Amino acid sequence: MTQQLENKLQNLPAEPGVYQFKNEKGKIIYIGKAKNLRNRVRSYFHSSVDSPKTKIMVEKVADLELLITSSEMEALILENNLIKQHKPRYNVNLKDDKSFPYIRITNEPYPQIYSTRTIEKDGSKYFGPYTDVKNMKASLRMINKLFKIRSCKYWIDDDVIKSKKIKLCLDYHINKCDGPCEGLISEKDYNRMVNQVIKLLRGKTDELMTELKTEMNTAASNLEFEKAASIRDKIEQLEVYSSKQKIVLQSNDDKDIISAAIEGKDVASTILNIRSGRLVGKRQLNLSSERSDDLNEIYNAIIKFYYNEYVDIPKEIIVEETPIDKDALLEWLSKKGNRNVSFVIPQRKSEAKSLLQMCKQNAILQLKEIQLQRMKKEGNVPYVLSALQRDLRLKSLPRKIECFDISNLQGTDTVASMVVFVDGKPKKSLYRKYIINEVEGPDDFASMREVIRRRYKRLLEENEHSPDLIIVDGGKGQLSSAVEILDELGIKDQPIIGLAKRLEEIFFPGISESQSIPKTSSSLKLIQHLRDEAHRFAITFHRLRRDKRTLQTELTEIPGIGQKVAEKLLINFNSIDEIKNAATAELANVIGISKAEKVKNYYSNKTKSL
Repeated sequence: MTQQLENKLQNLPAEPGVYQFKNEKGKIIYIGKAKNLRNRVRSYFHSSVDSPKTKIMVEKVADLELLITSSEMEALILENNLIKQHKPRYNVNLKDDKSFPYIRITNEPYPQIYSTRTIEKDGSKYFGPYTDVKNMKASLRMINKLFKIRSCKYWIDDDVIKSKKIKLCLDYHINKCDGPCEGLISEKDYNRMVNQVIKLLRGKTDELMTELKTEMNTAASNLEFEKAASIRDKIEQLEVYSSKQKIVLQSNDDKDIISAAIEGKDVASTILNIRSGRLVGKRQLNLSSERSDDLNEIYNAIIKFYYNEYVDIPKEIIVEETPIDKDALLEWLSKKGNRNVSFVIPQRKSEAKSLLQMCKQNAILQLKEIQLQRMKKEGNVPYVLSALQRDLRLKSLPRKIECFDISNLQGTDTVASMVVFVDGKPKKSLYRKYIINEVEGPDDFASMREVIRRRYKRLLEENEHSPDLIIVDGGKGQLSSAVEILDELGIKDQPIIGLAKRLEEIFFPGISESQSIPKTSSSLKLIQHLRDEAHRFAITFHRLRRDKRTLQTELTEIPGIGQKVAEKLLINFNSIDEIKNAATAELANVIGISKAEKVKNYYSNKTKSL
């Protein structure tokens, strides 16, 4: 730590604000906000920080800069704007630099409605962002079909109308516009129509249809039958549109469902918009997180990125876990949405819980798509191998992995298995089974030494390439036994790990403390698959050995049947039942007529005695 940084840490104010960590080159690497800058910033430099990623970041901090604010909420807004501007390495950042389109309702006496990718802070209303452009265009088509919104780009107000500078265009003559340019529709009536468009965009179709039915009845009462028929047609089209929206809640509540899937540095978030109980929209965000895989922190970033845009904020936001800075976020959202907003975490089986699970599946699917695109760029190498290389800090991609497991029952028939995965998939033709010959009793350490010696001594003799990674099922003892033999054989710098009983605990050579792999990482699932496969293969072989020994003992009890004859029978018949049920001629083909009759007579007499 530099003297300059140490002096700044000693003189931190106990005020709300934003802090910026910089590296030795003066580049901003992390931006955060705090209610109390002194407590928050100093917490990074305590020895009790347990996150390895945070420790790595702190080691690179050479300087810090503070921005004092009047409140925590003001700090939150400033932090969000600075993160979007600087994109620091260790913050959660949006990966998509491209701007998504919005539907804009201009701030004019007679508003225009159109799509745009540019936000102008002039009082206009914006709906979106639309990650699916096709969906946005469908919404605009629906608006233009139902409502006579002007398509011209002129500024229209009372002075323009009186001057008669603008003439009616074709849209008026084909009944697609009511002619505001010549004052043929009042500003009040035109804006009532615009408010109906806003209700449609906000998913309030039921409320809009109720309003239109009232207008239709009023028009019919006033004998304005043509107007009433036009409104009737609108209602019918809205009913068709509404029927296509999936009803996901029995109540007419407005909610947003937010879920995230994390894999290494990649974060995929899906947001489902529910209005009046109907699923009216889906938004997706792709983010990157260098430092944190904590869902609370990820949610904090997602909420700030999404709701900082011009989006409709509902009363309830359903999430998996409460985001950090919950109180500041809720204050900010409530002020921005002009309503009290709350976070809800469904605890038991309910509609909300089911929706959250559906949202999670969408986020996982989105994450897989991100990984698939990366695989295509990297030459179709499975992403899980890159994740494993990262999590185990390997020098090269672990394309070939060999995993060992020991199996015995009360010290008898000890066997070992070796399973091999190539490019993340089982390569069963390379699997090997070992009968432990040199070890007496249940000694897993000695058994591991024997199987490692036999496997890699042969590998050296046959000039075979070493695997990219060796995994031994067990803790420090099994790992040390394997490393000892590799050293004896002169195999140096071989990547090897041991697995403790708890799967997420990994042991590395020369490190006494176990290490952890993030539970969200796909590399953990690959290691689990390897260990389960090695265990299954060892248990199957052990069971086969035990059953064979049991059967062989029973056959050798038959007078005149020895060890070799029993083995012949076991090789040609899969089970004792097959031997019992076989015809004398079938047995004679294997062991001769004399011995076949002895076997047949033995089981016949045994059946009679029962």
